[in-house]
Amino acid sequence: MSVIKVIEIMASSEKSWEDAAQRAIDEAGKTLDHIRSIYVQDHSALIKNNKIAEYRITGKISFEIENSDKKRSKK
Repeated sequence: MSVIKVIEIMASSEKSWEDAAQRAIDEAGKTLDHIRSIYVQDHSALIKNNKIAEYRITGKISFEIENSDKKRSKK
């Protein structure tokens, strides 16, 4: 049986909402293993001079928590 944990994360990009989501995954991946998915909950944008200057997302990242049985079998 797998245990899945969900965290909420905010990220931004000057390119697109998709890039902001990828940046969230990249940053989370620095400290989390077994990332399974991201659910983009909200989109927003920062406007400067009537142009989008920054794309922002709030996302929920799900990842599998390695259980103690799996850890023991790796040793």
